[in-house]
Amino acid sequence: MSANPWDAEWDVSHALVRRLLDHQFPELSAETVELLGHGWDNIVYRVGSDYVFRFPRRRAAIPLLQTEARILPRLSSCITVPYSKPIYFGTESVAYPSPFLGYTHVPGVLPNGLSNTQRARSAPILAQFLKSLHAFTLDKAEAEGVPHDQRNLADVSGRKDRMLGFLPKLSPHLGRETAGALERYIDTIRLDRASTRKALIHGDLHYKNMLVDDVGVISGIIDWGDVNVGHPACDLSVAYSFLPPSSRPAFFETYGAVDDETHVLARMLAVFMPMLILLQSIDDRDERNKLEATRTIMRALA
Repeated sequence: MSANPWDAEWDVSHALVRRLLDHQFPELSAETVELLGHGWDNIVYRVGSDYVFRFPRRRAAIPLLQTEARILPRLSSCITVPYSKPIYFGTESVAYPSPFLGYTHVPGVLPNGLSNTQRARSAPILAQFLKSLHAFTLDKAEAEGVPHDQRNLADVSGRKDRMLGFLPKLSPHLGRETAGALERYIDTIRLDRASTRKALIHGDLHYKNMLVDDVGVISGIIDWGDVNVGHPACDLSVAYSFLPPSSRPAFFETYGAVDDETHVLARMLAVFMPMLILLQSIDDRDERNKLEATRTIMRALA
């Protein structure tokens, strides 16, 4: 069993990807294959200039990928930013124990090291994107098998306990001032459980799943593996994790007003998700993501 939730259960090598593509999609045999990176659930390869393929690294990721394959084609009429659309549907085989997906390539880079001015430009874009996504008809989402709150977002007390449990490992990497501010923030959370809210949500909207163009404006949303029907605060966390404080009012002016509980949960998730990324980055000795995760935590606390 994996020691950490981000540890792979099986290897997806360059040679294996080449073999799977040659066998299942021979029309791609002449295309180059380049490793782009990996998250907890999937490893990602660029195939030629037009496609990106995601391969599950863990068995738990398979139903998430299958849900994504069903719902993403249904969202084209309501998504207001470019997103990865599945067009190649790979099947499990003796060589590889999971289905896999090939998507249209969405141009852009991860939003690492952006200035506050650059971030602020994306406030109305992100707000309109989420306003449209959260208005998607739930009956249609449920008909495609989209699950309900599989990450138990409403359990604020349990998540708070997890955050406090992360602190001993994270504090030496955050520095005394930031670690102290983080601990004080966690102690101020008085909500034990959030009320039920239902909207179709991306479910994992942090900086590693967002792309920006060459001037730092949002140009795409990727990795929809955690798409579910759940509390919109999960996605609204970007108002705290991605945007500087000065542009949050403009974000909610476009998105619409939300209640105090939603703000509390959104900020908490904006802190929680980069804590997880920082934990993984420490184990991976990934200095770039350690820095970006730390900056995200500080911005969410501001």
